[in-house]
Amino acid sequence: MESFYTLQGEGFHQGRAAYFVRLGGCDVGCVWCDVKESWDASKHPQQAVAEIVKGALEHPGRLAVITGGEPLLYNLDELTLALRKEGFETNIETSGSSPLSGYWDWICLSPKKFKFPLPEVIAAAHELKVVIFNKTDFVWAEKYAAQVSPTCKLYLQPEWDKQSEMLPLIIDYIKAHPQWELSIQSHKFINVP
Repeated sequence: MESFYTLQGEGFHQGRAAYFVRLGGCDVGCVWCDVKESWDASKHPQQAVAEIVKGALEHPGRLAVITGGEPLLYNLDELTLALRKEGFETNIETSGSSPLSGYWDWICLSPKKFKFPLPEVIAAAHELKVVIFNKTDFVWAEKYAAQVSPTCKLYLQPEWDKQSEMLPLIIDYIKAHPQWELSIQSHKFINVP
């Protein structure tokens, strides 16, 4: 769908320069998705792996973040190997609802209630980032926290449009459950993509 150089705005790698590759196509369909134009893959022209890597190499940062849509709808082996060959650290942001492919330095799992993550992705996750849309999402978050590796980083992130309502609840929850950390969409606050 698009690629761009910016700062990672969320989760463990927040604040780092990153080249984002957003793949078109999604079968999850979150009602609060902020990139719904990514859902229909047919609306976005295909691009060769070499062209994607060439675009990434035009920037000094060596963190590549593959996102979507739902990036695991595609086999990402060739893309991630090509990026790694050029010295990139490879990160993915995924709902985990499709089979895992690719070679990853960091897997950010953000499970969705609309289509559950697969056990293989849960087991491989380095980061669990749960979007908090309503109060029951804390229970949802704990369900997946109990399934990820003990070394997996745990983040709670307010859904952007409900931030004023959910952020105070998240802060209180983290204070009571300090294994969790706060993720905010800092890129939206500083007005970068």
